[in-house]
Amino acid sequence: MGGGTAGIDVAARLCRSLADPDVTIIDPAERHSYQPGWTLVAAGVFPQDHFDRAEASLIPRRATWIRERVAAFEPEANALVLESGKRIGYDYLVVAAGHQLDYAKVDGVEGKVGRDGLYSNYTRDGATATWQGIRSFTGGTAVFVEPKGPIKCGGAPQKIAYLADSHWRRSGVRERIDQRFVTGKPVIFGSPYYRPALEEVMRRKNITPVVSHNLISVDPGKKIASFETSEGEVTMEYDFLHFCPPQSAPDFIKASALADASGYVEVDSSTLQHKRFPNVFGLGDSSNLPTSKTGAAIRKQAPVVVHNLLRHAAGADLAVDSLEYHGYSSCPVVTDYGKMMLAEFDYSLKPTPTLPPWEHDSRVPTYANWLIKTRALPVLYWQGMMRGLA
Repeated sequence: MGGGTAGIDVAARLCRSLADPDVTIIDPAERHSYQPGWTLVAAGVFPQDHFDRAEASLIPRRATWIRERVAAFEPEANALVLESGKRIGYDYLVVAAGHQLDYAKVDGVEGKVGRDGLYSNYTRDGATATWQGIRSFTGGTAVFVEPKGPIKCGGAPQKIAYLADSHWRRSGVRERIDQRFVTGKPVIFGSPYYRPALEEVMRRKNITPVVSHNLISVDPGKKIASFETSEGEVTMEYDFLHFCPPQSAPDFIKASALADASGYVEVDSSTLQHKRFPNVFGLGDSSNLPTSKTGAAIRKQAPVVVHNLLRHAAGADLAVDSLEYHGYSSCPVVTDYGKMMLAEFDYSLKPTPTLPPWEHDSRVPTYANWLIKTRALPVLYWQGMMRGLA
């Protein structure tokens, strides 16, 4: 269930692993976007369509595609119900439903995003509007906001703040801008290994960090943002406001028997098997895995799901015979045009760098990492993950 990053990767791997696959993908999308690229679109590095493909071009040749939405799950009956009312049975279910953008949880923003100083690059069109806003801004208070809850790529709200700073410096207007990064979280980055390096980036760029301030409403006419804090509601005036919307598991996941108390698909953090329904697996943003929600995490989760699903189908006990996921995730944090820090960590938030630390300090932004972000990772995504090969 789901034809995004996780769903296509798992389906492609299953189709490659089975001699006679009976694999169905359920997703109504016509367009598939490489979402990590939207920050680069919002910074003017690439045009809007650069990271888009037709969904049909990514469906594995041996898979069936049902172009509908799922309305409900019936895991006790090994079935799900589509919005059309059609009931689909299954032997195994993999839930990869992605993350829901809850713009409505911020009062005052609906219908106002993308103009008059209010921006959010978490959609394809939003990224383009953000770039238009950044390049036309010449002075005043610029506020970049991160919500307190889980989001896609924990570093994304910082990346656009850093790239905006770089553009404004290039344009000669930075000295006329009071730039702030405001987060609902108690720290600017979860991993204590990488946090000091990012705090130094903010000091270098003269970006003021404000923690434990969660955005709850915006008055676009008056250009006033309101934040919830431990000491009550506070307001902040702005001229330019970019915000990452609150996010959650999709509503139809929250309402299902598959969800835990937080609303996410309840899976074992090692095997990715559902804790109550053994023929259900979950991965990606809609799962309750306690790690950062990134494409890099999915790249490590997908082979675990496929291996363990096939072993379970063969009668194995996953308590003693399974492939394990240890929470690996990575966040490529672009700090300037031409520089990027590659933060990699696991469930413990300790660093898990791909390159040995004696060869490369992953806390140092480099041009080589920028090439990885802009050139290598999109190729790895389209030619590797979307084919079940990487």
